[in-house]
Amino acid sequence: MMQHPESSGCDRTHRLRIAVAIATAGRPGLLGRTLSWLRAQSYPAVAIFVCAPSVADVEGIPIDQLEIELLVGVRGSCVQRNAIIERVTDFDVIAFFDDDFVPRSDYLERMAEIFLAHPEVVVATGHVVADGANGPGYEFDQAQAILQMDAARVESEPFIRDVYNGYGCNMAVRTAVLQRHAIFFDELLPLYGWLEDVDLSRRLARHGRIVGVTQMRGVHLGTKKGKQPGKRLGYSQIANPVYLARKGTLSWPRALRQLLRNVAANLLGTLRPEPYIDRRGRVAGNAIAFRHLLVGKLDPRRVLSVDPSRS
Repeated sequence: MMQHPESSGCDRTHRLRIAVAIATAGRPGLLGRTLSWLRAQSYPAVAIFVCAPSVADVEGIPIDQLEIELLVGVRGSCVQRNAIIERVTDFDVIAFFDDDFVPRSDYLERMAEIFLAHPEVVVATGHVVADGANGPGYEFDQAQAILQMDAARVESEPFIRDVYNGYGCNMAVRTAVLQRHAIFFDELLPLYGWLEDVDLSRRLARHGRIVGVTQMRGVHLGTKKGKQPGKRLGYSQIANPVYLARKGTLSWPRALRQLLRNVAANLLGTLRPEPYIDRRGRVAGNAIAFRHLLVGKLDPRRVLSVDPSRS
């Protein structure tokens, strides 16, 4: 395991034990670069846990050399993250990163400062300097260049603010709260787990603050490889917000706004389709979900029976 150096750039944070958790599938090349990048943090994690469906998902990565603890054998972002939560017992904070999130070199240091200075904080999410999920995505080298340009111009910005939920690509959680209240990601949200970050955040909000931290900065590559097919994602865009609203972890106004925004974007996108988004597939998935809603069959788990190859 990685151990903290005797002397850190942030002496006030030397007591905080941080675990990084990454759920991954189908992107070993990208994952390898992300893991190597994480070793350069000014305040390194005590341990990095990676959960993958199979050994093929980490092929070519020097797991032992990078001192990574690997968990293999489950698929689905929520199930994979839960496998890590069950393994992480002796840590103060778990930082959940997507395998395509590139944190600035001081991300974990700034995060440690927040959790030590604000004991009421249960979730902290960082500022995404550039988000490739909203476009064709970024390459790793582009992210490094963006962060290098960004590093010199953030000191005057606000530091901490309350937010509704953490952003799943980079959200840190106080481990003791997870354990005390037996809170896990909802495994009824299969595959990519659309809105699982909102659900977990709102259940944790009963026990403390959810905050966004300007100084915890990074770039989300928004890599399209390894994402679920458009038709399945389209189903989840309807089924998941309705399920969370019924469950009570997402307000109905927010759920309806989310749902309508997704449908509108998909319909408009079919007129001028982006080459990196399967808008027609998403519309088809939206339509299946609405049919299920009308007949009382809508369930996030039914996405598993949606055949992405059929029109």
